Amino acid sequence: MLTPREIIAQAWAITTTERPLKRWGFVGSFFRLLLDIKLIAYQLYFLYAFVIAGRPVGLFDDVIWIYDHLPFGLFITIVTTFLVLLFIEFLLPSFTDGAIIGLGAKSHNKEKVNGGFVLAMYNFFPIFAVHELFVFSGVNLLITALSILLRYGSGLQGFLIVVTLLLWSFSSILKFFSSFAEPAIVIEKAGIFLAIGKSMKLVISYLWHVIFLVLLMLIISIRIFINTVIAILIPVIVFGIGLVLTYVFTPAISYTIASIIGLVLIFITAYFFTYLHVFKQTVWTILFMELIKEKELDHINLHATEEPAIIAGAPGVLA
Repeated sequence: MLTPREIIAQAWAITTTERPLKRWGFVGSFFRLLLDIKLIAYQLYFLYAFVIAGRPVGLFDDVIWIYDHLPFGLFITIVTTFLVLLFIEFLLPSFTDGAIIGLGAKSHNKEKVNGGFVLAMYNFFPIFAVHELFVFSGVNLLITALSILLRYGSGLQGFLIVVTLLLWSFSSILKFFSSFAEPAIVIEKAGIFLAIGKSMKLVISYLWHVIFLVLLMLIISIRIFINTVIAILIPVIVFGIGLVLTYVFTPAISYTIASIIGLVLIFITAYFFTYLHVFKQTVWTILFMELIKEKELDHINLHATEEPAIIAGAPGVLA
């Protein structure tokens, strides 16, 4: 079996040299980042309105504002585009992960790295189901849940926040032990719960072999932290630029320019996150492929032959 150092080195080599993986990784990272920015931007608005402005806030305040200030045709176009993008952002990362894992496995096996769309389409639903099973482990969802509790907790904020944090911690632990579930789905065509069970068994059985996962999880945690910071900064930068430009241009032109700048920033950030996401998926994929080559620790060979023991003086042992 490859050593942890060899697995990391090979995963990074695959990440930096295989262009199909980088293309799929960029698409997934871009739309995942768009969804994160939407969630964080909403929470920033709620924080400003509720804490600083001191006025009640509603979930559809932005929709009402657009309806009141823009022509009806433009209002329909913006809302429709927003909903379509939200639908794509919610589903597409699970679609791209199937391609990334499958192509990474092919590269590890020295096979031709192709068929990404088929891998993505065939494995989309089970991977999406796994993602949703551990949806409570997401940092952005945790922030959203805490924001809702602080605004609408009705005196039970403390208790509900503790419950939410416990649920998030439990889901994060389960997600860690299910880290091999997605490779099992793509490589072995395992069912959802069978893949999760196999993943937990592998992590527990070969914990000392995968001790470097602590370092990997640290890298992932840094990525999540950076992702959250950037998801906060981009809306602030865009709004700030738009506000400054209103002193020179009309509000429509100002916020259009600011939106274009924000989109460029998202493209640059998504390109950076592409490497981190593909690298993470490829490490888990290679490690899974190496571990399944090993004999399972609870497997006992019932057909093993042994020489019969000869007990001295026992009657009937030797005819």
